[in-house]
Amino acid sequence: MQTMYFAGGCLWGVQAYMKTLPGVVETEAGRANGSTDTLDGPYDGYAECVRTVFDERVVSVPRLMGYFFEIIDPYSLNKQGIDVGKKYRTGVYSKDPRHLDEARAFIEARDDAARIVVEVEPLSRYVRSADEHQDRLDRCPDDYCHIPAELLAKHKRVVP
Repeated sequence: MQTMYFAGGCLWGVQAYMKTLPGVVETEAGRANGSTDTLDGPYDGYAECVRTVFDERVVSVPRLMGYFFEIIDPYSLNKQGIDVGKKYRTGVYSKDPRHLDEARAFIEARDDAARIVVEVEPLSRYVRSADEHQDRLDRCPDDYCHIPAELLAKHKRVVP
């Protein structure tokens, strides 16, 4: 299993979407690349993100990037939907340099690469979000989400 961290604005919707993708076996809401290991205190530079564990035999990094780009505005700096601020920036993080190389190659291969502001960086720190943020839209489906409901359900697997 491989692990990457995807930041695409408010983490509630990103987690709801990522966990429906083929090959994704686990997700967790959290914070990437802040300067502290705590949820308390002032904003420390983190990006809201979703830790995404996936089976690389089922889904590749470029394919995950393609899915991710379905739910973000890759040209918007520090803003997705009505959520504004550095913590809502778009980004892809990993401890594995191969993942970052593949993510960069995905972006560079696009015709619009020069306009894309998605951060691709090594993961320096990860902090799990509080329980109230884990699988939030499953528990509170009427809460705000910047990702349209049809898109959240686009890859949902039907269980017999």
